[in-house]
Amino acid sequence: MRIFVPGRLCLFGEHSDWAGEYRSVNPLIEKGYTLIVGTNQGIYASVKPNSTELIIRTSLNDGRSYEPLILPMESNTLKRIAAKGGFFSYAAGTAYQILTHYNVGGGLEVDNYLTDLPIQKGLSSSAAFCVLIARSFNRVYDLKMTIRSEMEFAYLGERTTPSLCGRMDQACAYGNRPILMIFDGEKIDLLELKVSEDLFFVIVDLGGTKNTQEILRRLNQCYPFATNSIEQNVQKYFGSISSEITQAAVEAIQLGDAQLLGALMTKAQAEFDLHVVPACPEQLTAQKLHLLLHHEPLKPYIFGGKGVGSQGDGTAQLIVKNQDSQRKAIEIIKRDFPQMQALQLTISRLPTPMIDLAEDEKQHGDVC
Repeated sequence: MRIFVPGRLCLFGEHSDWAGEYRSVNPLIEKGYTLIVGTNQGIYASVKPNSTELIIRTSLNDGRSYEPLILPMESNTLKRIAAKGGFFSYAAGTAYQILTHYNVGGGLEVDNYLTDLPIQKGLSSSAAFCVLIARSFNRVYDLKMTIRSEMEFAYLGERTTPSLCGRMDQACAYGNRPILMIFDGEKIDLLELKVSEDLFFVIVDLGGTKNTQEILRRLNQCYPFATNSIEQNVQKYFGSISSEITQAAVEAIQLGDAQLLGALMTKAQAEFDLHVVPACPEQLTAQKLHLLLHHEPLKPYIFGGKGVGSQGDGTAQLIVKNQDSQRKAIEIIKRDFPQMQALQLTISRLPTPMIDLAEDEKQHGDVC
């Protein structure tokens, strides 16, 4: 069978997933609110069972290729490969978690024949690969896992690696639906949002570099108890400031108010720069990001923008005025920033009513 898993764009509330989990240690920390949506790009694979091995063949969007991963479906081996880190660690970690909790009786052959999602750019490519492996086991071995269960095993799989990811990334399992996630210690609530008007974005691979693990390490040092003003500011941003902006964005996205969303993005970035950047300035100062956000030729076509994911010089998001502005903004970026790659993202108006995804117990669901 063939499976597609998209990336995940964090529209608002980056880092608030793991920050909100610290409430289980320090209840004075505020709940985390995150607004995410699946990208139009992702990971494509054909999958089939293998009696004894986990075999991964892959291709990445930048032309890189790897020798196939071939591992025995044996827990110690899978855990060891996951702990080493690197691209294949995510598949090994997720397979290890599946093997630990299910008697699958075999392995997988996964042919990742196409990836059009930028890798290591804040669009949760690692989480998408973990979801791909969890979903593949689910479908091939008929494990009857819900989407929430696929998310959980993908999260456990990635945390088996050196990654310090939070729980928002794996929401790419829900596809191209805008979702509000609320993090309260170990409790997570999910709410699907109804979009009244089509919204048009440009996702920009900034062509820079960043160290996501270092960003997460430095920011996690600010929790669970702040000991200085820098740590207090980080907790303030990921708490009251971020939650207020994100909840305003929820209302804007349901109204289809692109102009308000743009203003909220600009505000969120300014507050992030003020409160969070001092905790990890080497990674978060992000000169390429700010050069793009303040580029004068783009201003007639966009309502606002901000950094994506863990922030830094990985990826930016711009909300544009309409579909024609989306095309013109991409042309300007290609012309003025040849090292950057611009991608389209459209959040389409959905005719279905709002659904509480915490109650979603559908088995398998649609192929994302």
